[in-house]
Amino acid sequence: MLEINDLHAYYVKSHILQGISFSVGEGEIVSLLGRNGVGRSTSIKAIMGEVEHTGSIKFKGEEISQLPTHEIARRGLGYVPENRDIFPTMTTLNNLLLGEKKKGKTGRWSLDDMYRMFPNLGERSHVDAGLLSGGEQQMLTICRTLMGDPDLVMIDEPTEGLAPKLVEQVADLLEEIASRGLSILLVEQKLAIAMKISNRVIVMGHGQLVFEGTPDELRANDKIRQEWLEV
Repeated sequence: MLEINDLHAYYVKSHILQGISFSVGEGEIVSLLGRNGVGRSTSIKAIMGEVEHTGSIKFKGEEISQLPTHEIARRGLGYVPENRDIFPTMTTLNNLLLGEKKKGKTGRWSLDDMYRMFPNLGERSHVDAGLLSGGEQQMLTICRTLMGDPDLVMIDEPTEGLAPKLVEQVADLLEEIASRGLSILLVEQKLAIAMKISNRVIVMGHGQLVFEGTPDELRANDKIRQEWLEV
């Protein structure tokens, strides 16, 4: 589904990603793990064409590394940014409708799906999105992306700052997304969540990949966890 090969990314003169390569298969959940500042979010931004980069990025067999961000999105690659990026003066409903790939065309996800998974969004559908709580805004951002019917969705820190109950809701949603055949590339700080729902985990350190394997393999690797994940 997604193939990354020798990806380098830069912020002005800072060389952030230093030749990383990995893949995400169809219907697979892959988590990027690591401490803050190692390049996890930059990896997703590079894939979406938001930062300067070199290397190969293939999505469904097509090279997309030189495409503008809007063209990448149109090909079925969804992105949920860490800062949420809602439209605060528009209603919850209108934010969701903005995510539709084609107006009136039914995809894998509908408004009813969004309201079933997150009843708060339905109850506050006519409230300006800027008045929602932080947790509700996070739900809205994920659901707006799903309304675009992506084949793969990249999600950056979806549980950051959320109450424990909402963290569990988000984890359940990610598993439901995968159950519908979507692939997920997840950046997640909470190790327990990533280990619970992921098929594979990738650990990053200083702009490079230092581990790739199953959650069970990472649990068994004390050295990697102590050096690159634990405080």
